[in-house]
Amino acid sequence: MNKILLLLGSSRSHGNTHKVADFVQQKLNADLLDLNDFDISYYDYEHRNQGDDFLPLMEKIAENYEVIIFATPVYWYSMSAVMKTFFDRMSDLLTIRKELGRKLRGKKMGAISCGYDDDTVEGLDMPFRESANYLGMEYLGHVYTWVVADEIAAAPTLQLLDFCKKIK
Repeated sequence: MNKILLLLGSSRSHGNTHKVADFVQQKLNADLLDLNDFDISYYDYEHRNQGDDFLPLMEKIAENYEVIIFATPVYWYSMSAVMKTFFDRMSDLLTIRKELGRKLRGKKMGAISCGYDDDTVEGLDMPFRESANYLGMEYLGHVYTWVVADEIAAAPTLQLLDFCKKIK
């Protein structure tokens, strides 16, 4: 069982965010799952969305991983839509499947974002940090990255290496 999971949430499965997630995956010998490979419907107050892939995916995550790192591009000062949908559904676990939501307690959560340049977005990590708090998870922090000439820029590469050391 691999204890570390990178969960990629991007509209482009093989874009710059994947490049960053792949770098971290190799450094940590982590598993990588792309949210685009799953049918996860939007949050529904009436909980009519229980037949999609979300609950089986969360059961797999809760049973097999101790560290979950979310990787998202920066879209309009926030996480991607597919990642936001996943977080909306994850926050609902303590209502619809309390025992499954409680299995996340004590696990570790981190975040990686990928933007266009070195202009950091303030507060981008807040949904990750507060979701970890809400679910009783330990928050490992957030690294903002960007890609130049098809390579991860030097400054975020060093931050990613430090982030990986912290997780190991």
